Amino acid sequence: MSLEEYNSKRNFNETSEPSGGEDKEDIFVVQEHWASSHHFDFRIEIDGVLKSWAVPKGIPEEKGTKRLAIATEDHPLDYADFEGTIPEGEYGAGEVEIFDKGDYNLHEEKEDKITFELKGERLKGNFALIKMKGQEDNWLIFKTDDE
Repeated sequence: MSLEEYNSKRNFNETSEPSGGEDKEDIFVVQEHWASSHHFDFRIEIDGVLKSWAVPKGIPEEKGTKRLAIATEDHPLDYADFEGTIPEGEYGAGEVEIFDKGDYNLHEEKEDKITFELKGERLKGNFALIKMKGQEDNWLIFKTDDE
């Protein structure tokens, strides 16, 4: 997957965000992001990039709670370690802190469904991302059975 869209939105002379290069596999990260609106960014490594979703209300930690997850551009793998300030005037300007990160196991990946097990400090167990019918970028993320 290309990082062309990610790179086109950033001026790496101005922001300390990573431009790519570090090789990691089977990782996820949730970053709390205070930008124009407060939200959480869920990122999971698939095919050499971090597939990314903005989750306005955070990743659900209890089974039965579904949250909107809006697909965003792929990010480089080394973004999983990024914390800091994205400068004013740059895309996504604001503070970014790591909420949770760790390894994961991918169970299933289809065009409209991804299931996986998270093994983080805060987020543990099985989760699913399901693309909403007729929606370009809108998905639902929720916790499933832990078995």
